[in-house]
Amino acid sequence: MRRAAELASTSAPPATARPDKSDWATLQRLLPYLWQYKWRVVGALVFMVGAKLANVGVPVLLKTLVDKMSFKPGDPAAVLVVPVGLLLAYGLLRLSTSLFTELRELIFSKATQGAARRIALETFQHLHALSLRFHLERQTGGMTRDIERGVRGIESLISYSLFSIVPTLIEVVLVLSILGIKFDAWFAWITLIALVLYIVFTVTVTEWRTKYRKQANEFDSAAHTKAIDSLLNYETVKYFNNEGFEASRYDESLQRLRKARLKSQTTLSMLNTGQQLIIAVGLVAMLWRATQGVVDGRMTLGDLVMVNAFMIQLYIPLNFLGVLYREIKQSLTDLDKMFALMEREREIADRPGAQPLAGLEQATVRFEHVNFAYEASRPILHDVSFEIPAGKTVAVVGPSGSGKSTLARLLYRFYDVGIPGHPEVPSGRITIAGQDIRAVTQSSVRQAIGIVPQDTVLFNDTVEYNIGYGRPGSSRAQIEEAARAARIHGFIESTPKGYQTMVGERGLKLSGGEKQRVAIARTLLKDPPILIFDEATSALDSANERAIQAELKSAAQNKTTLLIAHRLSTVVDAHEILVMDAGRILERGSHNELLARGGRYAEMWALQQQSGEAAEPRFEEVMGM
Repeated sequence: MRRAAELASTSAPPATARPDKSDWATLQRLLPYLWQYKWRVVGALVFMVGAKLANVGVPVLLKTLVDKMSFKPGDPAAVLVVPVGLLLAYGLLRLSTSLFTELRELIFSKATQGAARRIALETFQHLHALSLRFHLERQTGGMTRDIERGVRGIESLISYSLFSIVPTLIEVVLVLSILGIKFDAWFAWITLIALVLYIVFTVTVTEWRTKYRKQANEFDSAAHTKAIDSLLNYETVKYFNNEGFEASRYDESLQRLRKARLKSQTTLSMLNTGQQLIIAVGLVAMLWRATQGVVDGRMTLGDLVMVNAFMIQLYIPLNFLGVLYREIKQSLTDLDKMFALMEREREIADRPGAQPLAGLEQATVRFEHVNFAYEASRPILHDVSFEIPAGKTVAVVGPSGSGKSTLARLLYRFYDVGIPGHPEVPSGRITIAGQDIRAVTQSSVRQAIGIVPQDTVLFNDTVEYNIGYGRPGSSRAQIEEAARAARIHGFIESTPKGYQTMVGERGLKLSGGEKQRVAIARTLLKDPPILIFDEATSALDSANERAIQAELKSAAQNKTTLLIAHRLSTVVDAHEILVMDAGRILERGSHNELLARGGRYAEMWALQQQSGEAAEPRFEEVMGM
């Protein structure tokens, strides 16, 4: 069944491509997160305006001081004006600019970090809420890269737009107003024309070269995905001696990334050259006009100094406009990708007003005429009906691909029953304690079920953490009790670090049997009313299997248990045994009833007895699969 799920997921058509949203739409999504801190936003804007007023005041002060410096040598007034007036006033304005800027940063940092934290947390929670189908199709490396860039993009977007672009616009308005009022209109027009040409050129060229930046990011994500996937499958790479093959795949991605980045850098150089040309022409025109005014007596030397200072103050931030615009565009793109993850619809969602599962004292499980397919063209289950009475064990046996593990996935509500695209086919229903699991909350359903899967994956943390994951907050004594029940306490204690032993990525530092016993201990610690054992002892040797079976049998006492198995020796004590093939139940009954019937189960049992338990055949061998 696991193979069927994988085939279904890989052959499923890709999700419909989401059209790129406008930058304004992305900003609209971001604004509510910032507006939670509206008073901080207002405060930051006040300090930002204050900083720019102080900054614009510096050239005005210089102009006044230069004009008043027409003293004769030895004039006592010069002693007062130069040291006191110039140094004190200039220093206060410069200090005010820096002070207001730092206050703006300080007061708004909480809003920035708060918005980034909330969006990242909501994305993380949403990803956990998405269906198993999404997680089977995802590319982990690329997805984590999108989240990382999105969070970083929030900070960059706010920093560049609110702290760079907006202050520059405020300063431009102030400078144009002073030039237009104090001098003739040509000063304002020359400045305005230069600014418009600069901005139009910057935006046009940046838009043109954005495709190269996007390509570079795509190739970066692809290279990162290949690297992560290869490292996660380190053992497989080693098994097939494919280190060179993996290196060549990774290098191929890096080569594409290199070419895209070279194109990006070349176009960036073109952008910078054009910007400097516009700035130089505008600056020369302004200074020529100011110099001519001084010569004609229309302007003072102080006016010339002020115009020059204004131009320097304006063009220094404009030097970075191309970088700022590009980074803002990139931040919006990265943020949009993260919002796209948040907008992925949940395939499995709680109904409005869904209540928690109740009545678990009698946790009877029923599958009632269930039909199911991962995709419409390949039905998996056909009219499957059975009941697991409260406190009893029902075992399901059959070949791979018969639908056994799908039963567990449906019970956990990783998928909903039914055939996609075929509403005319009755879906049937699954109930726990008489309640359709589609009508109650998913959280309560999964809280009521514990599973020991065939393929155990552990967190890259300590043994104690992995066992304790079954019930967060458990004491060390409770964790050790569960480990003893799973027959792994002795092994853990024999290691140098005991329960603080790190298990490695996906638990690769442990053997298959050790991982499976950790999974058993974890489920025993959870102690739910419903248990699923999906080949729970498949990775154990015969001696440990018998011992663990005894513990599992004890753990299953008075619990509703679904036992999925290939080996018949693990199911002989079940209340009822279901024999499945191709998504249908062929036989059902107790061990003795099925033997007496002389069907497929009896054939399998007879072959097992002939071969001996050590060489116990699987259903595939009996059924010629």
